[in-house]
Amino acid sequence: MNKLAVAVCGLAAITLLATLVSLIPSDAWFIRPVDMVRELLVYAAAVVLVLAIVAGSRLRWITVFMLGLVAAINIWRVWPYWSIAGQELQLADSRAHAPTCFTAMAANVKVKNKDYGRIAAQVRQYDPDVLFLMETDRTWIDRLDALLAGYPFVRRHPQPKGFGLVFATRLPVAGINLVENTYRDTPTLYATLQPSGFPPVEFIGLHPKPPLPGWNTQLRDRSIVRAGIRTPDRLPDAFVTGDFNDVPWSRTTTKFRETGGWKDPRIGRGSYPTFPAGLVPIGWPLDQLMLKGNIELNAFEVLPDNGSDHRAMFARICPSHRQASQ
Repeated sequence: MNKLAVAVCGLAAITLLATLVSLIPSDAWFIRPVDMVRELLVYAAAVVLVLAIVAGSRLRWITVFMLGLVAAINIWRVWPYWSIAGQELQLADSRAHAPTCFTAMAANVKVKNKDYGRIAAQVRQYDPDVLFLMETDRTWIDRLDALLAGYPFVRRHPQPKGFGLVFATRLPVAGINLVENTYRDTPTLYATLQPSGFPPVEFIGLHPKPPLPGWNTQLRDRSIVRAGIRTPDRLPDAFVTGDFNDVPWSRTTTKFRETGGWKDPRIGRGSYPTFPAGLVPIGWPLDQLMLKGNIELNAFEVLPDNGSDHRAMFARICPSHRQASQ
């Protein structure tokens, strides 16, 4: 029995074990990260399966079985976020009511990133009506002061450790709240906006702590789920964006979406990875954008690299046809 066949079989067994363990409903820090790499595990299983067949030993079919199971389980978990699945949210045609549409952009700037100019240039290029920035410390806010001066409303909330926020908008703001849903110093931002041609719309900006070695995800998960169901004004029309530090197919973000009645434009279109910025073909969709109620999405995209470790998200939001006719 050759060494390659044994090594491939061992790798398949480890991968299958990790995949099976990840199905346990646990918030353990060493289990939850498997959610992040489910797509990658599907592709890796396919490559290793070919190696198993080429190795041609008595272990071949055992290895193929294990890898097939790895692929099947992970495809089952990520299936809605492949482009061959059915779409949950159709993109609206904004031509009928283009003047009433508005744009939104969310970007994790990375607090240790010093490339302030690239972030500012990208914001100016896309010129969003609603801007949500994360990981903004005092230096970042000072460096972006000229950019932020172009917005009639700006809420600055600097933090030194990576969980600062900036919210800026041209839309009239009826109210704004910063709420500590779980962790101290990792607030969720809520704003009630009054776009032209819309009923009031609630905005939620979210950036919980990531799963880290030694830190279980219970508080992060609670922060994500609470953010979508405990909004100050309880408006039916709302959109949420930010760095969730979680993938959309995880139990947590799925619960957020289903409990709050949110619709995800990724479903049926692809995973749209945002992290790490330089390796998005094999990366993870950690940054989310969802909406609910009688508002529609006209455009949705992950933007080009801007010097941060995350790529920014951009959307154009319009009133529904029913609202537009009223």
